[in-house]
Amino acid sequence: MSHPALASPLRLGSVTLSNRIVSAPMERNYCGTDGTVTDDYIAYLEARAAGGAALVFSEASYVRADGRGRARQMGVAEDRHVAGVAAMAEAIHRHGAKAGVELNHGGRTVQSCISGTRPVAPSAVPCLPAGGDMPRTLGREEIHDLVECYGAAARRCREAGIDVLTVHGAHGYLIHQFLSPFTNRRDDEFAEPGLFLDLVLQAVREAAPDLSIGIRVSALEGVPGGLDEARTLSVIRSSRLDLLDFIDVSAGSYEAGQWMVQPGEWPPGVLAPYAVPYRDLGLPVGVAGRISLPDAAEKIITGGRADFVSMARALHADPAWPRRVLSGRRFRPCIACNHCIDRLHSGEPVPCTVNPDVGGSTSPPVRHSTSPRTVLVIGAGPAGLESARLLAGHGHRVQIIEREQRIGGHFALAADLKGHPEYGRILDWYAGELDDLQVAVRTGVEAGPELIAELRPDAVIAATGGDPHVPDIDGADLPHVIGLREWLRRGGRPLRRCTIWGADREAMAVADHLAAQGGEVLIIGAGSVLAPEAGPRARVLQIARLERNPHVHVHLDTDVRQIGTDHLATEGPDGPATLRTAGPLLISQGVRRSRAFGPSGHLVGEAAGAGPSMHAALRSAATVAGRMLDAFSRP
Repeated sequence: MSHPALASPLRLGSVTLSNRIVSAPMERNYCGTDGTVTDDYIAYLEARAAGGAALVFSEASYVRADGRGRARQMGVAEDRHVAGVAAMAEAIHRHGAKAGVELNHGGRTVQSCISGTRPVAPSAVPCLPAGGDMPRTLGREEIHDLVECYGAAARRCREAGIDVLTVHGAHGYLIHQFLSPFTNRRDDEFAEPGLFLDLVLQAVREAAPDLSIGIRVSALEGVPGGLDEARTLSVIRSSRLDLLDFIDVSAGSYEAGQWMVQPGEWPPGVLAPYAVPYRDLGLPVGVAGRISLPDAAEKIITGGRADFVSMARALHADPAWPRRVLSGRRFRPCIACNHCIDRLHSGEPVPCTVNPDVGGSTSPPVRHSTSPRTVLVIGAGPAGLESARLLAGHGHRVQIIEREQRIGGHFALAADLKGHPEYGRILDWYAGELDDLQVAVRTGVEAGPELIAELRPDAVIAATGGDPHVPDIDGADLPHVIGLREWLRRGGRPLRRCTIWGADREAMAVADHLAAQGGEVLIIGAGSVLAPEAGPRARVLQIARLERNPHVHVHLDTDVRQIGTDHLATEGPDGPATLRTAGPLLISQGVRRSRAFGPSGHLVGEAAGAGPSMHAALRSAATVAGRMLDAFSRP
């Protein structure tokens, strides 16, 4: 058995987990607008149970309507929610896993445009990252009514066959707001930080006496004037621990979102040290936080830092992560890009960069071909790799031709940058998958017409990327002007000084990388913000570094009119200006749809106009592969 500590059982109160891997609460926008559980959401959670997680939690579920933070958040606030929760529990139980629900109220993080009512909170402290609605201060009677709502929600979950309940006391939601001096500025009895929590725990335990009940806590809040590690531990130590069966340790709040959903630059298991003090409280302890690698998870258990690991993004990327890891097999890795959490606010089903089936199935069902075709894939970027994997997985003979010396295309170039240390893992996964499927991958080879004619494939897929867009302005052909991607392809050497014309995600990542190497960087962009196509969680560390670096100069809302050998003529908020430049000028002005191969090949990824993201590339590949498989299956 690979990773025996992870594979060992664990008792949490009235339930025994078959292993130490818990599918943690993670909001996904899969429920109905009335909070009901949908068939798609049940299928999503069932896949995590089938994948080997011992305990599968639904997302944070609101206990009263004014605590709903998302339009498609799961609810346990009304009796009509019970049937869906029961169907969810039954699906999870079919695979031997335990079913859990996290009870929550958003408090000050709720937006009135979502809930239809003004948010409520311990004190009138708005949450700017969540929209900034000014909350109404809760009265004493209403606080007690909310306590009853938690108890009623627990009763509904018990009726639905749920095994485990977690009371959400973390991440800046209502209970956390009562715990923290940053948000609790009351002068009555509820100024005592743990009183509301204790009342909620008592109500939940009375309503579900035979269920396993725990609490999720933020070990630190991450904001000035909030709860640090010592103060949080003190508050939890003084709470009604006798009502609990476990503690699950996370971190952060809306004002410190990087602690809630950690960036890829932070080490795996980053929160494990914060969980250790909670083990002295005498209860089993779980921990979350960038736990995506098997060895990191195993060391957390064997090192005595926690009793179980709470995993969200890793199981979002690969629902079968537990089963594969415990049997020593390859798993699809999460790359901690945070595309999932940044899409949560869109209201659409939350996708995954590396798994195109998440957020809406696109990959065709496997049906092994009885008459294999020969397919040539030109380009080993993400779209080409996924196309080859899907077609070979259905029994077709696939070969990939790549002009560069390694696979990955432009994504491989991004994997070399400071802000993307996990990106290479998905390319290693593709290499292993294609090797297992006996896909021939030839690198350093140009796929010209003669080679294609020699190979005589039944079908050709062009995954050749997009053509870089270079605006037609004076000076664009000067020798120091070079496309940003082309500069990376040539090695991306450190630069003492440079100018980047463009403020998209690629430009931001390269600017951050060069600045970290000690370079002086001038960024010029026509938009009003850096990297608008990247979500706030994906860019939080990079933008913070750029803003505080005195050697980085950013000019936004600025157009370039002319390029000179040592200057740019620009038009900005204050009118025309001349900006002095030194070193190369790297251009990142987007890509255009490739005209390579034209109608004779199946275009995927950027070559098909899919957009410059791995998620878009994989979706494009899955769609095209599905069409080809349908065509191949016809007589």
